[in-house]
Amino acid sequence: MSISFATRLAGKVALVTGAARGIGSAVAALLAEQGAQVVASDINADEGAKTAAAIGARFLQGDVSNEPDWIRLVGIVRGEFGRLHVLVNNAGSEGVPGARKDPEGTGVEDWDQIFGINCRGTFLGCKHGVPLIAASGGGSIVNLSSVAALVPVPFIAAYGAAKAAVQHLSTTVALHCARSGYQIRCNSVHPGQVRTPMLNTLFERWATEQGVPTERIADQVRAGIPLGAFQEPLDIAHLVAFLASDESRYITGQALVVDGGFTLVT
Repeated sequence: MSISFATRLAGKVALVTGAARGIGSAVAALLAEQGAQVVASDINADEGAKTAAAIGARFLQGDVSNEPDWIRLVGIVRGEFGRLHVLVNNAGSEGVPGARKDPEGTGVEDWDQIFGINCRGTFLGCKHGVPLIAASGGGSIVNLSSVAALVPVPFIAAYGAAKAAVQHLSTTVALHCARSGYQIRCNSVHPGQVRTPMLNTLFERWATEQGVPTERIADQVRAGIPLGAFQEPLDIAHLVAFLASDESRYITGQALVVDGGFTLVT
């Protein structure tokens, strides 16, 4: 059976968090391109609204770490669309720019903020999204984790720990939904080095600490990727679209890595 990618996700309603830019923007755009009705959400109202308008999506402002915002978001989706088939918990943060991120230097407030966005935000999305997806006949939850969940990352300790929690939560949600008969799959996706604003900020911090140009840091990191290049947000979006589609109907509870081989040598 041949697949028409223009209609691959036709009839599906998808909610994507952190959709204003970076990976979230690419995911939202590709899901819309492949036929889904997309609800793009972000805490940044200006950028989020522009992204949504450009791809023909509905924009809803929301803070993923805030439960009332999730209740409102899911309520609006239920009221306007009547169903939800795909939830992409993409919103993430590395924390306060310029602050120490190692195990000794990470501040408690920074730790809590990082866990609030990356971990609590994903938990709340699953908590409030599952009932609507189940009532819609089932679907797919894709939680964005990171290769930082899979290898030691003392330079971003809280971020790595939070993303590891996202992976574990994903397996738990997958088993819960399967045993509940909801027909909901849940998987985590683990990007490697994608040149998003978050990664650029990290490179700039390292460059300042070492007193070298930012691009020298970028070149050093690139040299450690077996495939020899940084990823593009679209590389991640293609995997998310596959997991959102019925082609992945028997894949659940898995941690899928898209890193150019980085974890093979780390």
